[in-house]
Amino acid sequence: MFNLISLDGFFAGKDGNIDWHQVDDEFNDFAVEQTKSFGGIIFGRTTYQMFESFWPKAANDPAMSAEDREIGHTIDTIEKVVYSTTLEKADWQNTQLFHEINPEEVQKLKEQPGGDMVIFGSGTIVRKMTELGLIDEYRFLVNPVVLGEGKSMFGPLKAMLKLELLNSRTFGNGNVLLTYKPTK
Repeated sequence: MFNLISLDGFFAGKDGNIDWHQVDDEFNDFAVEQTKSFGGIIFGRTTYQMFESFWPKAANDPAMSAEDREIGHTIDTIEKVVYSTTLEKADWQNTQLFHEINPEEVQKLKEQPGGDMVIFGSGTIVRKMTELGLIDEYRFLVNPVVLGEGKSMFGPLKAMLKLELLNSRTFGNGNVLLTYKPTK
């Protein structure tokens, strides 16, 4: 799982906005590097629709930065999975649509060759997969901002989640990348 979050644990503002993300050249270089390492992306409906409406166009838009075009191309072409109980079809290339999280299917996705499957956004999907023990690593890019309210990364979990810190990286703009694995 990889997500940008506020210091108080929100991945989006109350209205779903993400305009508070701290982005600069160092972050853009990191984002290109990270995106290239992905084997696929897992979304909930809202994040999927947001990405689908932006990234395919960004891949070929000369007004976008070179980094955004590169990220757009990568995201547009890699495997994508969307979990939604309301979406009837997913037309974005290389996208599979599932209406529920089946642990056996998720395990098959994780075993495919290539880079890691990464969850973007969707507190609901993160929470459900956390409760099912399907997430091997959590990467939080903590932005130095307190939103006060917003969309929680986890929502109410059924049990406490204990994590072991694997790595940390501090960016010049104040962002901190924290990488954890769940402990048993």
